[in-house]
Amino acid sequence: MPLSNARGIIDRFSRLKTLVIGDVMLDHYIWGTVSRISPEAPVPVVQMSRETEMPGGAGNVAVNMAALGADVHVVGLLGEDAAAERLVSLFQRGPIHTDSTVRTPERPTIVKTRIIAHHQQIVRLDREIRAEVSTSLRDQIWLQVERILPEVQAVVLSDYAKGVVTPYLIHRLIPLARKLKIPITVDPKVENFHFYKHVTCVTPNTQEAMDSGGVRYLRDDRDMEKLGQQLLKKIDADSILITRGEHGMSLFEKKKPVYHIPTRAREVFDVTGAGDTVISTLTLALAAGASVRQAAELANYAAGIVVGKLGTASVTGPELLKAVNHHG
Repeated sequence: MPLSNARGIIDRFSRLKTLVIGDVMLDHYIWGTVSRISPEAPVPVVQMSRETEMPGGAGNVAVNMAALGADVHVVGLLGEDAAAERLVSLFQRGPIHTDSTVRTPERPTIVKTRIIAHHQQIVRLDREIRAEVSTSLRDQIWLQVERILPEVQAVVLSDYAKGVVTPYLIHRLIPLARKLKIPITVDPKVENFHFYKHVTCVTPNTQEAMDSGGVRYLRDDRDMEKLGQQLLKKIDADSILITRGEHGMSLFEKKKPVYHIPTRAREVFDVTGAGDTVISTLTLALAAGASVRQAAELANYAAGIVVGKLGTASVTGPELLKAVNHHG
């Protein structure tokens, strides 16, 4: 992509208002070192040195969009607990609008605790309820979406299958977004894949794409191309961007040949949250007037930056422009 095009698109990010709908969570990291094995059981003893917290899940998509300069609103579920207060405080630093989140005593704020020693994740603890949300909560979520949608230029569905993104919400959201001519992108979960009909773009990773298409293995790029076309037809989306780790990305659009994008990562430290970075950048680029191909290229550069950082991370507009400039 010519640098001037990239600069124009990235510059427009700061004039965009966006909406992220999905499962927000708190990523809690415990950092330390290991020098011995426990005498009680064959497990490492971690000498804790520090703790950090940041928004995860759909929250990380919001953080990524805010880091790129957008004005971001979040619709999600939070418990009435200390984790929710800490998460709201982190969002406000973004700054990310949280007045559209729904608070409930029915379920706790989702917390994922990762224990990391010597840059290696040793274990992850999840606190969550994955059961279907009540009708009352489902309706409250939709009311918030309906209120904000006419004010934004793009919407992301960040689906972690924790209860916020329901068929009820999807069936109402997509026609309304299309009517308002707002690009709608989806970071999918396999169990909901067939509901995402007529969206602008879906961004599964290879495994999610295979599971959604009922494919056991991929022998080569030809198999990948067949799978992408099959998924595109299945949900009649405008496009599907399959993220393929070290193999880059493959973009499928209606009535166009597949477009393979090689990875831009120079060094991979941690892929945590890389999918969030991809969909954030892709969505903002689409809202800024980029073609799907240009948006995918920019998303690929952003992913290349974020996997070089440890932990859940985000990318800024200047970092993204510098990466495009370096490769361009």
